[in-house]
Amino acid sequence: MSDESVRTREIRYWIDRMRDGDDSAREQLLHVACDRLEQLSRRLLSRFARVRRWEETADVRQSASLRLYRTLKEITPESPQEFYRLAALNIRRELLDLAKKHYGPLGQGAHHETWSEDSGAANAAPALRSAPAREDVGNIVDWGEFHEQVQLLPDDEREVFDLLWYGGLGQSEAARILDVSERTVKRRWQSARIRLYDSLHGELPEP
Repeated sequence: MSDESVRTREIRYWIDRMRDGDDSAREQLLHVACDRLEQLSRRLLSRFARVRRWEETADVRQSASLRLYRTLKEITPESPQEFYRLAALNIRRELLDLAKKHYGPLGQGAHHETWSEDSGAANAAPALRSAPAREDVGNIVDWGEFHEQVQLLPDDEREVFDLLWYGGLGQSEAARILDVSERTVKRRWQSARIRLYDSLHGELPEP
């Protein structure tokens, strides 16, 4: 049995314990998902170079874990794939909040000097020296649009996308979780990517 299968079985077990009123189940779910949370944090953080300048993967993972813990106090996931989706959602929210914190109008990153003498920017206007790079702002906007478009996918395609893209599961494992054939997973995955590609005008963020 693959590592993903073992992890998924554990997650399903602790979700059932949550339904039975076991208060310790939330901590156990976070423990089981800790490695995946760090992988997602590292992958998503790589999309925000300017946030990465101030934050470490472990810090983002810890903050996202706290968010997820609070979410689990209010919501009991119906299935492992919903838990994976909630984990990615909370990490994404953490990153977007960090971007606003550091590169909003009052953020420390927005006023951090990044120009060098060699670049010929020593005489640049202060407003230009302190402004966030256009591509960094664009990354944040594009990232938000990407996830908004994911939410608009048909339910069957979105649940496959959640498992493969956010959860990092293989197609065979996703098929087992959804109780469908692997061919069905491949078809839905391809259809979801085509929809997103068209919606994002021919661009798709790297997984």
